[in-house]
Amino acid sequence: INLITLFGLILAIGIVVDDAIVVIENVSRLMDEEHLDPKQAAVKSMEEVTGPVVATTAVLLAMFIPICFLPGITGEMYRQFGITIAVSVLISSINALTLSPALCSILLKPVDKNRKKFFLFRWFNDGFEKVTDGYVHLVKVIVRRALFALALFGAIVFGCYWFYMNLPTGFIPNEDQGKLFVNIQLPDAASLDRTQAFTDRLVEEARKVDGVVDVIGVSGYSILTSAQASNNAMILVSLKPWKERKSPELSQDAIQRKLMAIFGRDPGAIVQVFGMPTIQGIGTTGGFSFVVEDTSGTYPERLEAAVNELCEAARKHPAIGSAYSTFRAQVPQVFLNIDREKALKLGVSISSINTALQGLTGYTYVNDFNKFGKVYKVEIQAAADARRSVPDVRNIFVRNDKGDMVPLGTLVEVEQKLSPQYLNRYNMYSSATINGSNAPGYSSGQAMAAMEELARQLLPDGMKFDWTDMSYQEKAANKPVELGGGLSLNMTMIIFSLALLFMYLFLVAQYESWMIPIAVLLSVPIAFFGSLLFLWVMHVENNIYTQVGFVLLFGLACKTAILIVEFAKVSHEQGKSIFDAAVEAAKLRFRAVLMTAISFILGVLPLVIATGAGAASRISLGTAVFGGMIVAAIGGTLLVPMFYAVVQHLIEFGRKKPEKE
Repeated sequence: INLITLFGLILAIGIVVDDAIVVIENVSRLMDEEHLDPKQAAVKSMEEVTGPVVATTAVLLAMFIPICFLPGITGEMYRQFGITIAVSVLISSINALTLSPALCSILLKPVDKNRKKFFLFRWFNDGFEKVTDGYVHLVKVIVRRALFALALFGAIVFGCYWFYMNLPTGFIPNEDQGKLFVNIQLPDAASLDRTQAFTDRLVEEARKVDGVVDVIGVSGYSILTSAQASNNAMILVSLKPWKERKSPELSQDAIQRKLMAIFGRDPGAIVQVFGMPTIQGIGTTGGFSFVVEDTSGTYPERLEAAVNELCEAARKHPAIGSAYSTFRAQVPQVFLNIDREKALKLGVSISSINTALQGLTGYTYVNDFNKFGKVYKVEIQAAADARRSVPDVRNIFVRNDKGDMVPLGTLVEVEQKLSPQYLNRYNMYSSATINGSNAPGYSSGQAMAAMEELARQLLPDGMKFDWTDMSYQEKAANKPVELGGGLSLNMTMIIFSLALLFMYLFLVAQYESWMIPIAVLLSVPIAFFGSLLFLWVMHVENNIYTQVGFVLLFGLACKTAILIVEFAKVSHEQGKSIFDAAVEAAKLRFRAVLMTAISFILGVLPLVIATGAGAASRISLGTAVFGGMIVAAIGGTLLVPMFYAVVQHLIEFGRKKPEKE
């Protein structure tokens, strides 16, 4: 059980009651309209709704089982959603087909015509009947004016395309995890004492910020490069619990901006504040990680110039909030040039020279000894006075193979050089990483697209770019797969397409028709449009959680349509006209469809208004499903009868055409 499976359980709670609602509502309707006793109503109800329940279960399983086969981290997250919901739906359908009708026959009481219902129930039923009458009137108008309704449906499909292409994209939302990292980089070759003093000052300033509970500083270490250097430091900022930071001014992003404003006052250091990665273990920072690779193998100075130019241009782009790199190619270094030939002549081994230098600049482990029942380590290290400056190296003596002491100054030459503090390789090329984040109001996908565009414009010949850490996973999730003929789709779209295909084939088997399932599948764009519209209005990016919501909506939209199409098909087979069958099915199933939709919408409402830990993910998922179900409950119930009527007319037209020929 983790955050993802808990999301799946929340969605499952709203889904599993649907089948039971369909059964119970139909039993209650038969008891009211046909005056059957509970047992007879339960038996007849199962004769009517068994087909729709089985079909809706098969549709949902057809949607969620294929996504369990997505590869990579994306597939792992989809798999946890898919398995959780698929198993829940399967168990709920078994319950609806067995336990629900049995409980209806036991618990429901026969209808007494002379007994008045509770006045609130009477008011509700009277109001609902008026809503139903208005709904039926609209359905009649839409079915009669099918061409106008189809034009409206075409506009909805175009709206889906426009919203999907223009909606900001992302991978996993940045969460308020209650912690912030600070990376400090002082001027090259700054002493550790200077770095320590600077870090202590920033720690004290960070402690004064409202919402911060504790601050820890570590000098001599860079969290971005994992390198030890005297001019680097890191700070870990712990924030107060989420229940004490409910106002927007105390959110992680707001505190991060405050710290950046405070730390940015000192022009003599580069200080960057960032959150933790969304998935721990994939990278060390939030935001994007952009790698510049030098494929020509030229001087590091050329790589540094290209990276600095790209960072400067990125900081001016409106979609990029920050862009920085810790790579430096000209850091003052002390180089000891050992005269190996002379050392060989004097009988001094290179290992002896290295051991002596290690004892001077650091310490050397000798051995252990026992005393007073304890084990003590023997380590040697030069006294502080003997290693204050570089010329002190000349005062060290090493023993040669004859046992004589040779001054180290005669074997090494001290030089001052400018060289990189560290060198990284990525894909076997010399590389430098640019860390950054998207600007407020922009998604990570937009920031990554902007970085790629700038890199293509500014990087010189012999240099290319790539992504790493969480950015690599986001890029891999949206990487197109060539299908041939110039057509390409990313893996997610391929899985969605296969899921829709499986849904269609299940419905073909259910209805024994190639055309009727089309009337059901046409309800999918309506729910998809509602989801995209709400995401756009609420400024929520299209990420992996919203895509899970899309999958769920596809199944739920078809589930709602099946309840109407199934009854319309049966009524038409019993002799009613296409128009009358469509209108009667819409009227009979309106209450059940609305009840299932409202129960699910209320079930996901807490996700839409979520706060605290994991709120960004819950809002993304909840908004996508909430908006889609609202539009599907309104638009789907109005247009699905028209879809059935149009498809049924096409079926009958196709049957009559050969007879005339």
